[in-house]
Amino acid sequence: MEHLAIMKKSWGLTQKILAGRKKIESRWYKFKRKPWDAIKKGEVIYFKDSGEPVTMKARVSRVLQFSRLTPRKIKELLEEYGDDDGLEPKSIPKFTKLFGDKKYCLLIFLENPEKIKPFQIDKKGFGNMAAWISIDSINKIRVNKK
Repeated sequence: MEHLAIMKKSWGLTQKILAGRKKIESRWYKFKRKPWDAIKKGEVIYFKDSGEPVTMKARVSRVLQFSRLTPRKIKELLEEYGDDDGLEPKSIPKFTKLFGDKKYCLLIFLENPEKIKPFQIDKKGFGNMAAWISIDSINKIRVNKK
């Protein structure tokens, strides 16, 4: 399985991953959704900033899933893993509040991040708002496969 993570461009997360300041990709949900139970160690995640082409990839070294979250558990997770998730310590309260109503969290540990030749994707069939796509081959949604 391969995955595409679409990142909020204004947060500068892809650059943090490439620079080694973000070693975990976290996903916080009210309801279970991809990649919950769909991502495993050794798989590849391609990353793109919203509105931009895919520009990098990384391998999954570990996955942790948490459910039945409470505001207290969210705060504990952010305090324990926030630094490796690329968060500044002073921003923990902001993210604790932002994720306060979430019930599920995935922590996806990344290794070997690398820049790749940029390419566009076609998300047709996955929904315009899809922020994560799990697919057996990235080439199925790649535009201008060369």
